[in-house]
Amino acid sequence: MLSSNFISHFRNAFPSFRRVSLSFSPIARKNRFHALGVILGVVGACGFGIKACAAVAADTVQAGAVAPKFTLPSQEDKPVSLTDYKGKWIVLYFYPKDQTKGCTLEAHGFQRDIAKYNALNAVVLGVSVDTVEDHKTWCSKDTFSFKLLADPDHKVVDAYGVPLMTYKEMKFANRQTFLISPNGKVVKVWPKVDADIPGHSAEVLAEITANKK
Repeated sequence: MLSSNFISHFRNAFPSFRRVSLSFSPIARKNRFHALGVILGVVGACGFGIKACAAVAADTVQAGAVAPKFTLPSQEDKPVSLTDYKGKWIVLYFYPKDQTKGCTLEAHGFQRDIAKYNALNAVVLGVSVDTVEDHKTWCSKDTFSFKLLADPDHKVVDAYGVPLMTYKEMKFANRQTFLISPNGKVVKVWPKVDADIPGHSAEVLAEITANKK
């Protein structure tokens, strides 16, 4: 059986596939059924990998561990390293795909609260397996001021144990967030952000505030 988290991921990342309408013209209907078939293929492909995905999830970096170091290019095609932010709180969030509904909602939540993160001596870093060009296009369109990091080879995704779903040439990181303290330790992990994307940023801010006391 497919996990509700897996299904929720696709519904949030690809809202256009939430339902299939039979009122389309024959051509549009054919295209929609083809698209639905692709998504069902992803689900089916992970059928082989449901246990494999669970095994990766079991290796997710946990609270109390030292955050794995990394360097990735940002939307500006400049290298960004975890060590660049030593002494700051780091909100490291992984998400499936640029310019999809759930990911846009999540990113705008962080952007909306960016002044609050600055006041708490915190930075927001987003990571997906999209390319630098993908990030550049999205940031230009939606005017995000925080860094989006490109991890097309999923090296950092794997280092943090974030489940990676694949279908043919498509890859999607699961939606997870890690809060890293100024001394480089992971203090909180949100493994199922899809459950409350609109309220996620507020929850992260509350966690930083609580840990600063």
